[in-house]
Amino acid sequence: MAGGSEAPGDGLVVLVVDDEAPARGELAWVLDQDPRVSRVLAAPSGTAALAALEHESIDVVFSDISMPGLDGMQLARVIKRFADPPAVVFVTAHDAHAVDAFDLDAVDYVMKPVRQERIGEAVRRCLVSIERADRTGEDDDETIPVELGGVTRFVSRADIRYVQAHGDYARLHTATGSHLVRVPLASLEERWSEAGFVRIHRSTIVSTRHVTQVRMDQGRCTVVVDGDVELQVSRRHTRALRSTLLRLGERP
Repeated sequence: MAGGSEAPGDGLVVLVVDDEAPARGELAWVLDQDPRVSRVLAAPSGTAALAALEHESIDVVFSDISMPGLDGMQLARVIKRFADPPAVVFVTAHDAHAVDAFDLDAVDYVMKPVRQERIGEAVRRCLVSIERADRTGEDDDETIPVELGGVTRFVSRADIRYVQAHGDYARLHTATGSHLVRVPLASLEERWSEAGFVRIHRSTIVSTRHVTQVRMDQGRCTVVVDGDVELQVSRRHTRALRSTLLRLGERP
């Protein structure tokens, strides 16, 4: 079993949702072996899961995606509207929905067949997400699913230095590489503004936490990201950027 933080209180209450009994039973058994999990419930459908959520206090939902009736994605959309939603982890045999999971705030995306070590890592991520929400009132970071060599990996928002538009897609730039995701730049700008991402050009938003220098040369403005990448700031966005950086600098 993968290591991780101890579960708060008496441990996590987990709901497993899968229309296939063998898969549902196997995942429930694996989760039941984790000392950070105190109780495991199971539901054979999305509708049954909503009934369980109405009557039980559940910390995490581990859900399949392809199910008859209310599927996993639809279930997650309903859960997202809860006043105090549980964490959601998708467990599926298909990787086609990994990017869509980003829009639904899924904590993790696990491929079948399940492995004990991988489920242990998903439990650890859920604990981190819940602890952050308890500290700040909202999760102060996200993990974004990206495709790399046919494998779905997760990138932390905190590691993203800047983002550039590519039509209806966006390219996320980190210190180690870049990743194309099927999310418009405008959506990321709106969603991540409270996390310090600001527009510097019609095709670029930048994370202020990674801005190490602002340069002015003959009326042209650029920003230096982590000391090694220089990005142009359009005249339209220069004043707003400088105001934002000054405001952040005045915070205690």
